[in-house]
Amino acid sequence: MGTEATTEVIDLTQERVPLLPLRDVVVFPHTVMPLFVGRKSSVSAITQAMGTNKYIFLVAQKDEKTENPGNDDLHQVGTLATILQMLKLPDGTIKVLVEGVKRAKINQFFEAEDYTEVSVSEFNLESNESIEVKAMMRLALDSFETYIKLNKKIPEEVLKVLQDISDVERFSDVIIANLNLKLNEKQSLLEGDHAKDRLDKVLAVIQGEIDVLSAEKKIQSRVRKQMESNQKDYYLNEQMKSIQKELGQAEEENEIEDLQVSINKAKMPKAVKAKAESELKKLSRMSSQSSDASIIRTYIENLCDVPWKKKTIINKDLKKAQKILDGDHYGLNKVKERILEHLAVQTRVTHNKANILCLVGPPGVGKTSLGESIAKAVNRKYVRMALGGVRDEAEIRGHRRTYIGAMPGSIVQKMQKVKVKNPLFLLDEIEKMASDYRGDPSSAMLEVLDPEQNHTFNDHYLEVDYDLSQVMFVATANSLDLPQPLLDRMEIIELSGYTEDEKVQIAKRHLVAKAMSNNGVKSSEIDFKDSAILDIIRYYTREAGVRS
Repeated sequence: MGTEATTEVIDLTQERVPLLPLRDVVVFPHTVMPLFVGRKSSVSAITQAMGTNKYIFLVAQKDEKTENPGNDDLHQVGTLATILQMLKLPDGTIKVLVEGVKRAKINQFFEAEDYTEVSVSEFNLESNESIEVKAMMRLALDSFETYIKLNKKIPEEVLKVLQDISDVERFSDVIIANLNLKLNEKQSLLEGDHAKDRLDKVLAVIQGEIDVLSAEKKIQSRVRKQMESNQKDYYLNEQMKSIQKELGQAEEENEIEDLQVSINKAKMPKAVKAKAESELKKLSRMSSQSSDASIIRTYIENLCDVPWKKKTIINKDLKKAQKILDGDHYGLNKVKERILEHLAVQTRVTHNKANILCLVGPPGVGKTSLGESIAKAVNRKYVRMALGGVRDEAEIRGHRRTYIGAMPGSIVQKMQKVKVKNPLFLLDEIEKMASDYRGDPSSAMLEVLDPEQNHTFNDHYLEVDYDLSQVMFVATANSLDLPQPLLDRMEIIELSGYTEDEKVQIAKRHLVAKAMSNNGVKSSEIDFKDSAILDIIRYYTREAGVRS
């Protein structure tokens, strides 16, 4: 239900008016404002005002969180207002439209049945129509015009109203009511009693708001330009994709994206990632048909395939390691003891600067299989590189990318294959490396095996440093015919050969079963006696090992 009010002039010295405390708003004279009223005492005050002369006194609470404010919880200066319209809402609250009439100060409180009445006295602004005040009003009008141009929420009609106002109090009231101020700032301006001081504050506030709005406008303009630029880039990219699709180049774009994903997944060091992304940038500017594009693509794929971070958890349980070595190899007690001593040192240090193991012995004594057992014992992945006949340094270090068909060296290729950065790397028959006019591979092997250098191993193809310090290198050799610098970096463990008894036990535990499996013979079809095995060892084989 809506009710429109008609007001009549009252004598403030004679009349009491209902009091309406306001939580979060300050109403100024000569301004119209909607209010939502919900407290029971406030609803009663509105009802009383509507039943009499439509006047009500609006005053702000000192603390807006106070639910039932007492007399001391209210400011003393407020605004006498008239109720222009009242509307009762379904939830029991009331919406009223009020117009501020004049500033007033509370003289006395009177408690009615369920609301409060007050007697008030008019609170006028002390003003003299000086030239300075007029100049300040003109300056305030100019500043407010600038403010309105920046703040589109204020209608321009307000400026036209201000241009026709000559009264300094009304002039400042209209401006203050349209400024974005905090509650305590508005209350302070309402309580001001000197025209010059009030205009000073108004000018300062307007200038501050202009500065803030100007900064906001600059930020919005910058953001808009950025958005327009992004939209333009997006539009051009979409057009490019469409053109590429027509030309059959869309797959190339997908390939660039896939390579970027691979680079991110590889978890490369910063320097390596920067190198990969630099090459990817070059590739994105090339035609897919270019020969250089194929070279760069292969290079990036090789960088991504190298294990940069992934590694296995090393077993540090020496008893478990001994059990695995004993299960895989019969005898060789001194050799296994030396190996366990070496592993014990590695479990107690964080760095990996121990000497490289080199298993030396005649063919067939179990050097290669012992390397596999060590890998199993320490829970490292196993990778083997045969060095027999290697004569070219590039087989170790790789070829530079300028060569056609260039690829990484065997060290990096094996690391790509094993996919972890801490495998056991077996260098088989290391003494069979030989040098010729293409270089000396043993010199390249020095960098691989030297703990002081291998954390920055440089493959010619990769062109970036690769850390081999977490790799456990084990070498095998049939003799000690090795360059002295290599020997200096290795711990020699000699496997001299097996006794007859050891050979019999190895045959019974491993070799007979393996031979039967290779020839498709079942255990029920043949039986080997110890004497037969001994005769084979004595009269049919002439070797230190058990290969034949």
